[in-house]
Formats: sequence, structure tokens, C-alpha cells
Amino acid sequence: MCDTHSASKKPRTDTMKIGTHNGSFHCDEILACFMLRQLPKYADAEIVRTRDPAVLETCDVVVDVGGVYDPAKNRFDHHQRTFNESMSTVNKPKKWTTKLSSAGLVYCHFGKEIVAKILELPVEDPITDIVYDKVYENFVEEIDAIDNGINQYDGEPRYHINTNLSSRVSHFNPLWNEPNADEMAGFLKAMKMVGAEFLDKILYYKKSWLPARELVEEAVKGRMEVDPSGEIVVFKTGGCPWRDHLFNLEEELKINPPIKYVLYQDQSNKWRVQCVPETPGSFSNRLSLPEDWRGLRDSILTDKSGIPDCIFVHAGGFIGGNHTYEGALEMAKRSLKMSQKNT
Repeated sequence: MCDTHSASKKPRTDTMKIGTHNGSFHCDEILACFMLRQLPKYADAEIVRTRDPAVLETCDVVVDVGGVYDPAKNRFDHHQRTFNESMSTVNKPKKWTTKLSSAGLVYCHFGKEIVAKILELPVEDPITDIVYDKVYENFVEEIDAIDNGINQYDGEPRYHINTNLSSRVSHFNPLWNEPNADEMAGFLKAMKMVGAEFLDKILYYKKSWLPARELVEEAVKGRMEVDPSGEIVVFKTGGCPWRDHLFNLEEELKINPPIKYVLYQDQSNKWRVQCVPETPGSFSNRLSLPEDWRGLRDSILTDKSGIPDCIFVHAGGFIGGNHTYEGALEMAKRSLKMSQKNT
């Protein structure tokens, strides 16, 4: 029997309809439905959950069911054996080759308009394009990959992650021994959660990530005033998201040698020296703080390093602290010199 439900409080015969499948739901169609509802055309759309082809035929847009990918007809399924589309084949001739799910398909075709609306910017604005790319790379692509069963890497993982967005969505499905549970209620709860995180991600880039670029660029361009090596930068404002911008600016400005350390003040106005990772998401550093300093604190570290006012160096060697700017800078400079002696 066909299972159809409406998410609208007052369904009307002239209401636009978004079709998706009934039964167990997943993060990709949850996000696809939420994103479509961000468009004025589908803002009040009724969500119809069914696998009945005749009912799906009455829907204005269909996601994750129906066996058809045809943007001209607003059909966005990815389960066909012949389907192998990615952002690089459909929209962006860039690095994203992950097979699209229904979330990726909707984002690919409507995402820029959605992002522009949330940012309150024109679709053609360069910032819209930047945020559109970042949200795919750091939000939607993960959902595409998980839904399509694509591993992050080869080999057996050392541990499993069960708190990603796709996993949390699965918990809104009825339990196996709840045959009379309200499936649609769980779908709507999941859509509220996924939608909130999607909006938060876009607004993060607008309110925090983009303004940080100016600060990072200023620090990068002024690095020679900090140390002649050019491998240390100082941020005037602590806590700003700097990694993505630093790597992008190094590439844009053709910086060589690459930057090794960043200095900034923490919330207690103490100074930190942090190692630049090998890549934005890496746990490996371009140059860790000296091994002899790691795990030491206060006077013991001060005596060992010969640098006044030391607070700590983390046992992992990726960050250290000092009470003064001069002390933190000396920790970074000394680390560079020690590494040169060891090569």
C-alpha cells in the first residue's frame, strides 16, 4: 500500500509537491527536501513520501526515488546503475569526484541560489561562489559519500565515527520493534536538525570564516617584519579560523618557504605558538616544537629552553604557550634554529 504523508499543516490541492520515498529515510533526501524548501517556489511545498510511480508522477520535484535523473523534469534520483555523476561532471570542473546522492544533486542544481538567498547576496557575487564551494566540500560531500558507501580511505579504520550527521539522522527512524511508530514525525524531526546545521554552516562562512581572511592576509604579508625567515606569522586577533586561508594565500602569493608557526593571544591574553599542519585537516605538522620541550611546563620548561616566561609545550608538540609575545616569538625562532641544526 502506498504510504503518503504531508509535512504541510494545511495541504491544498494547488500546493507544490516534493516527492521522496517512504520507509527508512536517510540524510541525503532529508537535506534535499530541506534545501528545496529554502527556494521561494517550494517554500510551502508538501512532502509526499511514497514509492508509487503514479503518485510520484503528480509531484513537481522528486528526490532519491523513481530511478530517473533528469534536471529538466526535476527528477533527482541517483540509484540507477548508469548513474555516476559528481560535481566535476555536472557543475564544477574541479576536484570533487565523489558520486552525488540526492542531496548533492539538489545542491549541484539549486545550491548557489539557496546559498545566495541565505547570505542575502546576488547569485553572481564572488562570495556566493566561495561559500557555495566551501559548503559542498565541508558539508554536502560527506553526506554524498556516506550515502553512496564511499570510504574516506583504503584499509581498516582504527575506530568508527557514529556521530556524523548521517548517523544521527538514522536514529530518527522508528525502531525495528515499533511497527506503529509515526515515521513522518521522525522524518520532520530529522529535517529540522539537518536544516539547522546546514544553515549554521552557511552563516558560519558569512559571519566568521570570510572576515578572518583579511586578518590572515595581513599577517601573511607582514611576516617578514616578524622574522626574516618569513616562516612565522602573528595574528592581531586570536581565535580566528586561519588554516584554510593560510593555505590558500600561500598558494595565491606563491610563498616559499612555507609558514611553520602562527602566534596569537588566547582568551586569557597569554601568547600561543601553534604549528602549521601539513594540510588543513592533518594531525601532522610542518615543523613540530622541539622534542626536548614537549610535555614540560612553567619553570621546568623555562630552564630547559632558556626562554623566560614559558607556560607549556603540549606533549604532541603542536602548540606551546608563553606569558609574553616576546617569549612566544623566541620559542618559534628557537624552534626554527634547532631544526636547521638537526638537518
